[in-house]
Amino acid sequence: MEQQTLISDIATDTLKGLSANPKFLLSKYFYDDAGSSIFQDIMQMPEYYLTNCEFEIFSTFKKQITDAFRENVSGFDLIELGSGDGMKTKILLQFLTENSVSFHYIPIDISQKANIELVKSLKGEFPLLNVTAKTGDYFQEVKNLNGYSGLRKIILFLGSNIGNFSDTEINLFFDQLSTLCHKGDKALIGFDRKKSPNVILNAYSDPHGHTSRFNLNHLSRLNRELNANFNTENFEHYSEYNPVTGAVKSFLVSKKEQTVCFSDLGQIFHFKKWEPIFMELSKKFDDDSIETLAKDHGFKVEKQFTDKLNYFVDSLFVKE
Repeated sequence: MEQQTLISDIATDTLKGLSANPKFLLSKYFYDDAGSSIFQDIMQMPEYYLTNCEFEIFSTFKKQITDAFRENVSGFDLIELGSGDGMKTKILLQFLTENSVSFHYIPIDISQKANIELVKSLKGEFPLLNVTAKTGDYFQEVKNLNGYSGLRKIILFLGSNIGNFSDTEINLFFDQLSTLCHKGDKALIGFDRKKSPNVILNAYSDPHGHTSRFNLNHLSRLNRELNANFNTENFEHYSEYNPVTGAVKSFLVSKKEQTVCFSDLGQIFHFKKWEPIFMELSKKFDDDSIETLAKDHGFKVEKQFTDKLNYFVDSLFVKE
């Protein structure tokens, strides 16, 4: 038991996942340097519509979004959960700064490296921007900030990050968000909409093989960081979409009976032929489910910003 307290989070989570039945790995560990590079390739694919859709939304509706943020207030705190490189947010930040809007940008990310790089790039692009990056758990950091400035909070949770949560986790997320928001605080949340199953599957099981490489890199990361001996050629990537629930599920499937050893951890895991490892959930939503989430957690949907294909929506919630 003493050894368990000394090992890293990725080791603890990996041991838990591969000991479960059925086996799973956590998608948050996709993004090491190699995984992040592969994800850049994914975002460049014509089939991966999500990034372009949100870019389009921000480019088209930046004024309307800004007007909604500052309605009836002189300034606000703009708090982004999982800010990463801030690529899409910079469209909004540029508009806000060019129009002399009074706000304080507070990006929150689990990665200190990402925060350091983001602040450096922001200082270069927007020298007058008031920015304070926070490293750590989203809600703990927001809790630490709660009420400290007395300004309206605008919370950004962009991309399709909400779709990576299970139904239980989604409700927990909105419970926590509701607790930390005061009346009039707002949240802009990205939701990937239900659409043609073929469009969705082409984004998550692409013909270029980037998504497969992205998933297999998770195993390679375990080889690098935990001294495992996965042979990635012995696994294949598979995705499925359920148009009823809106859930895309991604798996790595063992093509043969095999044993994988984690030398540093003294653990061995056996895989049956065609046994899956559940890798990621990516849930899709419709307007009814978005409205229900808002209502059930003390918010109302104030505005919906969508792309011209109606594939994606950034939904603005206001705390009642």
